[in-house]
Amino acid sequence: MTARIIDGAAIAKDIRAQWKARAGTLAERGVIPGLAVVLVGDNPASRVYVRNKIKACAENGLHSELHEFPADVSEQTVLARIEALATDVKIHGILVQLPLPPHIDNAKVLEAIPVEKDVDGFHLYNLGGLVVGESVFPPCTPYGVMCLLDYLKIPIEGQNAVVVGRSNIVGKPMALMLLARSATVSICTSKTRNLSQYTLLADILVVAAGKPRLVTRSMVKDGAAVIDIGFNRLADGKAVGDVDFESVRERAGWITPVPGGVGPMTITMLLANTIQAAERYAEKRARIPA
Repeated sequence: MTARIIDGAAIAKDIRAQWKARAGTLAERGVIPGLAVVLVGDNPASRVYVRNKIKACAENGLHSELHEFPADVSEQTVLARIEALATDVKIHGILVQLPLPPHIDNAKVLEAIPVEKDVDGFHLYNLGGLVVGESVFPPCTPYGVMCLLDYLKIPIEGQNAVVVGRSNIVGKPMALMLLARSATVSICTSKTRNLSQYTLLADILVVAAGKPRLVTRSMVKDGAAVIDIGFNRLADGKAVGDVDFESVRERAGWITPVPGGVGPMTITMLLANTIQAAERYAEKRARIPA
């Protein structure tokens, strides 16, 4: 068996076209969806991510703003800018690019973003809301994975799903979103003994461990859908995922490449969340008497 390679870039392009049309409808009503990106420091990877997000906004009918600060900026200065953006009617989504410098409290900054503008889905309300199905915005990467599965009509209900990695940004919300769709979910961590005894049971295997080529062919069930969220840069500069792509593709039914798999979907869902935020703003504005 050779897996079908999931072309995240092509799928993202198709989905973005649908959201671009919704942004166009909003523009006809006088509302341009607006995203503000806060970037602290000069991390090269962060700059690439931010550039890609801003480019995607321009291509899909969104207004975007980049708010840059030096690495030694005070926490209070960053919080003050978020407070200003929170009341800016042109801005419907606020994204703080992580990681932040050590002297800035990530949690405090993320909690300063209003829930209705938290398009990255990192506010405690949005993360906690996944437990009861009331999240305003789901985190973009697991949201993108769910959209990939749905786009390809890969069954979720009743399937065994294994998530390798338990971060607040990816692993935990991914597990909750699969659980909400009636999958039977296991979460594996760096302390999991005999990892393969879990991964071999997975109909859907999502890997977000941050360890290059952790999952190999012998750890994967025949025909499984393997979603690789990892992104690692090797010493020779090559980008690889957390899955050993070449060996696993000989056993899996579906597999995402790195790059070009989940990454484009993450940005797509950021656009989707921002457009949804703008739609809610437009509806709220329409209900206010003239």
